[in-house]
Amino acid sequence: MPRFTALDHVTHSSLKVKIRYGAAFGNNVNQTLVFPTEFQALQREYPLFFRQSDDRKFYAVALLGLDKDENLFIEADHWNARYVPAMHMRGPLTLKLRGAESGSAEPADPIVSIDMDDARVNNDEGENLFLTHGGYSPYFEEMLQVLRRIHVGAEIVDDFFAHLQSFDLIEPVTVEASFGETMKYTVPDVFTVSKSRMQALTGDELHKLNQLGLLEHCFAVISSAGNMSRLVDMKALKKSQTR
Repeated sequence: MPRFTALDHVTHSSLKVKIRYGAAFGNNVNQTLVFPTEFQALQREYPLFFRQSDDRKFYAVALLGLDKDENLFIEADHWNARYVPAMHMRGPLTLKLRGAESGSAEPADPIVSIDMDDARVNNDEGENLFLTHGGYSPYFEEMLQVLRRIHVGAEIVDDFFAHLQSFDLIEPVTVEASFGETMKYTVPDVFTVSKSRMQALTGDELHKLNQLGLLEHCFAVISSAGNMSRLVDMKALKKSQTR
């Protein structure tokens, strides 16, 4: 079970994080939660789709594999892509909202916490969190951006999907991949941005979407569909190597 501790530059001055990915760190999944704040980077690498939770709320996912617990982007302990989804890139770091449990009407204060029981956290090997003479390391600065991406993305995601629904832009999609005549994969219960509905929008509607900052996100999701063929190629290569 994770043991999160608020980071402190004095107490944790020598702390390091090894950049590693794998099953031990929860990375061996065939899809992962993603946020609108990272769609532009994601759409260059992964197929993006929408799903619905049990309470019918939409959320976005990036497809990473076709079989259960399969992440085709991980080789050994490395993630082979130009961009790693933020929920995985953050490693053992997270944002905790200080004061959120107190019921106070004041906005909760986000603080960076680290899982001290994570095997990547140590004092000997990896990326420094803090500089020798004080201040944040380049790695930690990058992770702060990743955590902000998650934090802001989680705050805007409900409004994002509410706007898409108001424009009737969400539609179910059938996602299939075949290997020869004997093996076929189907990704069930997924949705996407309707390309035909986007094309039918009026100039005023497109302007409104752009004002809301949603237009580029919609195009990113539509464009990401082309990554499905790459995922199939990666799966075919993996199958050929394991024969």
